[in-house]
Amino acid sequence: MSAPAILVLNTGSSSVKAAVFDGALAEIAAADVTGLGGGARAPILRAAGQSGPIAGHDTQAAILAILHALKHVPVDIVAHRVVHGGAALTRPARLTGDVIEAIEAMVPLAPLHNPPALAGIHAITAQRPDLPQYASFDTAFHADQPDLASTYALPEAQRAAGIRRYGFHGLSYAAMVAQFDTDLPERLLALHLGNGASLCAIHKGRSVANSMGYSPLEGLVMGTRTGSIDAMAVLRLADDMGTEAAARLLNTQSGLLGLAGTNDMRTLLDTDTPEARFAVEHFCYWAARHAGSAIVAMGGLDAIAFTGGIGEHAPQIRDRITAQLALFGRVPVHVIPAAEERQIASDALRQHQRSPTNE
Repeated sequence: MSAPAILVLNTGSSSVKAAVFDGALAEIAAADVTGLGGGARAPILRAAGQSGPIAGHDTQAAILAILHALKHVPVDIVAHRVVHGGAALTRPARLTGDVIEAIEAMVPLAPLHNPPALAGIHAITAQRPDLPQYASFDTAFHADQPDLASTYALPEAQRAAGIRRYGFHGLSYAAMVAQFDTDLPERLLALHLGNGASLCAIHKGRSVANSMGYSPLEGLVMGTRTGSIDAMAVLRLADDMGTEAAARLLNTQSGLLGLAGTNDMRTLLDTDTPEARFAVEHFCYWAARHAGSAIVAMGGLDAIAFTGGIGEHAPQIRDRITAQLALFGRVPVHVIPAAEERQIASDALRQHQRSPTNE
């Protein structure tokens, strides 16, 4: 039996990205839809170097458009990125009814992320019920962190209700570890810097600390997220504005956007205004501050690696952060291309090959 072709779907609230990999994990096709969710801009499908508007503004329409664009590409299985797997889903999994129910149970912990993933899963079920589906979880890479790293100092009742540090961007970090292969440093400080930003202490290939916590809001300053903020300040915002408005402010109106009016790092680096300069310095300062904590969690530092849009393409940011970490000694600095979709395809392929019911 030939190795199956894998369609990877990364479904968000405003976009759906897709890539198809062959059995050797080489990408053979890609497509994406942006502009979902209404608004003035119509959704646009890009595939095979062409683009054009699509009908509809929901995930179902996007999946239909992508499947049509890829109709000449063989697909044997589908793999999804799911941001939050909670404490139960700590490994890649085939999407059975029980697994889907567990993903649904995590919606209160990731209301901005898990519903679009579920919409993508249900859309594929409706359009291609013959295809087995799998999921990989951004939280899974961090699932084995020590309790000291994952536990908030809360009473037992709240801890039992699932309020803990989960960590995110795990698929990016897992892909980074895979790319290092046998050359993986023992104590690696990994930084995923993009519109969402985090860092991870990776000791002997395992996550021992991640800057994100209960949600992807905690940790580094990001494009539109505050990063870490005193909980009493959050309560003040919720009291002043209401919970929903405060959540929108913290997640979509803060970070670089809140400091300087844009979340585009390229624009900030090219703009010589006090606000732009301060936003860049703030981003780098807090990345270095959190990095110090991660280095303590590993017991030292052997190398630094950057990935993500900013991490890969903004050497000025890399240089500013590493300069502030020079007190820990001079170590190799690596730039690792993001490969989350390939990691998801690899996860699904392994699960499919192990399944006694693979099709």
